[in-house]
Formats: sequence, structure tokens, C-alpha cells
Amino acid sequence: MSSPQPAGPATTPGPHAIVPERHPLAAAPGTEIGSHYRNCYGCGEDHVSGLHMRVLADEGLSLRATFEVGTAHQGAPGLAHGGVLTAALDEALGALNWLLMHPAVTARLETDFRRPVPVGTLLAIEARIVAVDGRKVYTAAIGRLGPDGPVAVAASALFLQVELEHFRVHGRAREVAEAIVPGGTRPAVELNP
Repeated sequence: MSSPQPAGPATTPGPHAIVPERHPLAAAPGTEIGSHYRNCYGCGEDHVSGLHMRVLADEGLSLRATFEVGTAHQGAPGLAHGGVLTAALDEALGALNWLLMHPAVTARLETDFRRPVPVGTLLAIEARIVAVDGRKVYTAAIGRLGPDGPVAVAASALFLQVELEHFRVHGRAREVAEAIVPGGTRPAVELNP
């Protein structure tokens, strides 16, 4: 019997990765990074059973996000479901791409669960871009039980930068058409970013 092989590219940057510059049009530190799509499960205000996360740009290539664990998010009685916690971390890590102002999709996400997260907890997430190598964006995050609480979850992820055409080709046409933003200061399409 052979040993299992990794499913895809690692979440650790290679030797050619660099620390990128924050895009000059990125949200200023302390500014809320709004929902990238109103029906997004992670941040969309119109998603009925979504996470309704709040994301704030921080200094440099980092951000802070919050997620209040509700009854609908539990797995074991009174505790957050691990998949929901992973989704919250993925949402925060994905929002980092707003700091580079380039759309990207999750290629790999690794989550470590360090302690239970009870229903009613405000999970405080700190996320940062670690490095970029071509189209690859390496990221990392931790989630605390409250703003000053102990670390409950940690994650690292690899995102791949894509062009907006990626969403038009692979997304369902009706939703992609609804995501187009006419004018305003946001990008032409309400996608990631």
C-alpha cells in the first residue's frame, strides 16, 4: 500500500515568491471591505443562511474579519461545524485579494482546528497575504474566540489569480449577469474581488 500523496499544490510559497505591494486603490486600513457578491454564502447580505461576515482592511497586506456563530452553524450540539469554520476562513482569506485588486479563486485550503468554537461565539479572524509567485497568492489566517481570546482555528491557503472571464465561463449565466455593477467605485463586476 502506497502512502497518500498531497491533493494539490502546497500552501507554502516557493523560493521565487515575493511579498507584493498593496494596490493603490485597495481599501484604506480600517475601511470595510464590502460583500463581493450579495448572494455569497460567506459575506453576502442577501444570502438567507450565510455567514454574513464583516471584513475590515488592516495595515499592509492584512485584514480582520468577524463571524458570529449561530445555531444554524452548529455541527455537534452547541458547537460550530468544522466545515462552516473552514468556510469562514476561506471567505476571509479570499477577501485579501481585494488588497491586490485582482480576482482569484481558492486552489487549496488547509485548516487546523485547535479548540472547539461554541455557538454564540464571535470568531475574530486575522488574515494576511504571505507572498505571491506569478498567479499564485499564498495566504494565512487565525481565528480567535473573541478579539483577544485564544486561537481556535488556523488556516493557510493558495489562491490562483484569474481573469473575470473565468466567472463568465464557469458561473451560471443568470447569477453572473446579476453581479454586474453599473458604474460606481467598485470593479465592473461584483466578483472576487
